[in-house]
Amino acid sequence: AENADDQRAIASITKVMTAVVFLDANPDLSQEVQIARADVRNASVTYLRAGERVTGNDLLHLLLIPSDNAAARVIARLYPGGKEAFVEGMNRKAFDLGLRNTTYDDPSGLSSGNLSSAYDMARLITFAVSNERLAKVMRTPEYTFDTSRRRGVRVRTTNQLIRQGDMDVVAGKTGFIRKSGFNLVTSVRR
Repeated sequence: AENADDQRAIASITKVMTAVVFLDANPDLSQEVQIARADVRNASVTYLRAGERVTGNDLLHLLLIPSDNAAARVIARLYPGGKEAFVEGMNRKAFDLGLRNTTYDDPSGLSSGNLSSAYDMARLITFAVSNERLAKVMRTPEYTFDTSRRRGVRVRTTNQLIRQGDMDVVAGKTGFIRKSGFNLVTSVRR
């Protein structure tokens, strides 16, 4: 490896940890939650609308497949103690996993203050794929669901490796913000 421990902005790869912390809380994924106006405001990428209700399962899929920023906000908002406690949980989990070059200050990845290294992201994706529910969502090319207003939503993965289907992807997540450029963390089978 070269520069494997250098800290860099990680953009939406952040959402892998968001999903890990969300599932660690053992949520009822069938329970519907209401989307608040603040959740969708300036989210840049979202398929959600204020006032609609979706399930926790829908939020998980939105988080990891099309990289929905509002889904990350909803997940953090509903966490016991809210967003601040959720981000603390993300940092605590990073510490517990031995991710020494990783720090989070936002659940969506829109903040350039979310930092990690290539080595830490390799460790995180390895941990994430040990949870088959999480890995399955992270390799899903397309997901469709209905909101409480009977609005059908169809999303597609941002991960070209999954879209093309040329590789046996176990799990992966893409990201982009100006500070980080395009990035990818993925696990594949040979």
